[in-house]
Amino acid sequence: MIIQPRTRGFICVTAHPIGCKYNVEKQIQYIRTKGVLTSGPKKVLIIGASSGYGLAMRIASSFGCGASTLGVFFERSGEKNKSASAGWYNSSAFTELAISSGLYVKNINGDAYSNSVKKKTIEIIKRDLGTVDLVIYSLAASYCTDPDTGQVLRSVLKPIGSPMMTKTLNTKTKKISHILLEPASLEEINNTITVMGGKNWQTWIHALLEANVLSKEAKTTAFSYLGEKITHDIYWNGSIGAAKKDLDTRALHIRNTLMTKNNGDARIAVLKAVVTQASSAIPMMPLYLSLLLKVMKERNTHEDCIEQVYFLLKDNLYNPLPLLDKMGRFRMDSQELNPDIQNAISTRWKIITDDNLCELTDLSGYQNAFMRLFGFGIPEINYENHVDADIKIKNLIQM
Repeated sequence: MIIQPRTRGFICVTAHPIGCKYNVEKQIQYIRTKGVLTSGPKKVLIIGASSGYGLAMRIASSFGCGASTLGVFFERSGEKNKSASAGWYNSSAFTELAISSGLYVKNINGDAYSNSVKKKTIEIIKRDLGTVDLVIYSLAASYCTDPDTGQVLRSVLKPIGSPMMTKTLNTKTKKISHILLEPASLEEINNTITVMGGKNWQTWIHALLEANVLSKEAKTTAFSYLGEKITHDIYWNGSIGAAKKDLDTRALHIRNTLMTKNNGDARIAVLKAVVTQASSAIPMMPLYLSLLLKVMKERNTHEDCIEQVYFLLKDNLYNPLPLLDKMGRFRMDSQELNPDIQNAISTRWKIITDDNLCELTDLSGYQNAFMRLFGFGIPEINYENHVDADIKIKNLIQM
């Protein structure tokens, strides 16, 4: 079939298998140009392995460190006349390329909040790897099913305490408008904490410890974002921020447990804002990201997921002198939070209009980055050609 982009709201509901494979190949090429990391993980579990930072970490640990990887994700397969999700095609491409390079790869497609997926993951680790020495937690779910009650809980993107007026950008019409966001209720805040906070991460680590499948000195890290003043009210001070604060609290508990049990470590990794499906859903983020792309590219400091996680591995996770803040988090967002960068964004934020939008932002760069998430907008690919939408993933356990 011919696969073209089809969007609904802030989501692209189609994906292109050749384009997604191209994206994976480009990330692998970047890692290979960096050479082999002499210190790094050897057996890695990535929870949320099919896109964004989770996929980038899987690529970096495999092709940068020669690590065996077990990836957990929840993606939609394709059919004869219906494309799969981008994460499905990403995982298929990664698996094919890793196997051809002689690397161990196993995949589990299922709900990472469920007890059954945790049980199956432990079973595979015991059978194939014995233990893992690094666990990456990179879930960005909008909802989850409580494994104990069966109740579906949904996260919300709302301020806390009082309504918030902010700018938002319609990337299709290229129009800026203001949106009033009502504050989250206590139930909405608690549900968001359950979905996006650290409870599930902690449950995973506890299950892995109980099963004795974490190696001595095993590490774990969960990805987070803090942002600066412009994004604080909707992000750090909002419902999602409440979840991120829960992540911080639970990181301390996990760290203490790992240090006691096997001399291990647990850290939050604070990463820079990048164009993802998740970030595009946050009302102010498309405008903020369009400004950030413009300002950082002007200063030649722009980084995407693969650059961020490479330096996370090299300079932090496996560096005896990591870059930590006072909370003990790895900080990979220093370039974004550079006062020069933030001042430039703040100045433009105040004066931006429909008329100067394209001058002050890199809107085209944002739009291109968004479409590339789904394998579209790549000049080297002819999207008029027929492709097979029903691509299989090798070494897959379907839950």
